[in-house]
Amino acid sequence: MVGLKPPEVPPTAAVKFISAGTAACIADLCTFPLDTAKVRLQIQGEVRIPRSTSTVEYRGVLGTLSTMVRTEGPRSLYSGLAAGLQRQMSFASIRIGLYDSVKQLYTPKGAESTGLAARVLAGCTTGAVAVACAQPTDVVKVRFQANGAMPESARRYSGTVDAYRTIAREEGVRGLWRGTLPNIARNAIVNCGELVTYDLIKDALLRTQLMTGKEGARRTQLGAIPVPATLNPWLCPTDNIPCHFVAAFGAGFCATVVASPVDVVKTRYMNASPGQYRNALSCLLALLMQDGLAGFYKGFVPSFLRLGSWNVVMFISYEQLQRVAVLARTPQS
Repeated sequence: MVGLKPPEVPPTAAVKFISAGTAACIADLCTFPLDTAKVRLQIQGEVRIPRSTSTVEYRGVLGTLSTMVRTEGPRSLYSGLAAGLQRQMSFASIRIGLYDSVKQLYTPKGAESTGLAARVLAGCTTGAVAVACAQPTDVVKVRFQANGAMPESARRYSGTVDAYRTIAREEGVRGLWRGTLPNIARNAIVNCGELVTYDLIKDALLRTQLMTGKEGARRTQLGAIPVPATLNPWLCPTDNIPCHFVAAFGAGFCATVVASPVDVVKTRYMNASPGQYRNALSCLLALLMQDGLAGFYKGFVPSFLRLGSWNVVMFISYEQLQRVAVLARTPQS
């Protein structure tokens, strides 16, 4: 199965914007337990004020998930899902949906193809703008995912709306934007790791016609499928689900490797109690002194499982949703 064929008319920026948010929500619904496990592993062993000793509660991805189900119930795996979906609709719509449009702004007029620098700049730009708009939803999501690790009497929030209100009341409006700078750094890196890598791998697969299959390869040799000099992926028969899967998997791995250190610092800083860390740098130094360099890759396996599977589900959904939207708007002959 290769999914819907690429239509002749490329999608508009509005279609990409809505498709990206919807696809990200679908991906979150599929992978949210892995994200929760990642957060629990990242904050495990965190230095608290006052400092207290505690035994290791979570061991590995499956161990974390089974411990959560056993001690907190299956619903704990989706703690903070409402905030997560709110985050994706506002966050992914901007950073993913507007990526192609911003990329074109950075591409010199008359250029046959978009260079690496333009792709990286576009990824950094949309990632930073998305964080500035959606940071409160990310703070609430992380707090909820970490909240379940506390005894019921010590839990800080009773619901998503209560979390927004409580954070704003106790920490001020700035509390909702806690960790914005490390999150901008993280998402600039993740955006480049995800979108630029996906863009480059997909572009290479389309140019080399590696995902045509036996029939596609035979037709290419016979000249039925010409390889264009200037690639238009929307007219290319290899722009299919296998191509999207390979590109998305590679994007997820690259993004996890480069973003994990910033992600750990971001998670700990956003989950911190008021006064626990002076700033994101003090959080980084505390983590380095306590756990060494290995601390920056706490929760790497669930991070990769989550980000890799999230990318696969999201990009495949994103590509197909765009095609559904374009085909629905195209008059049938």
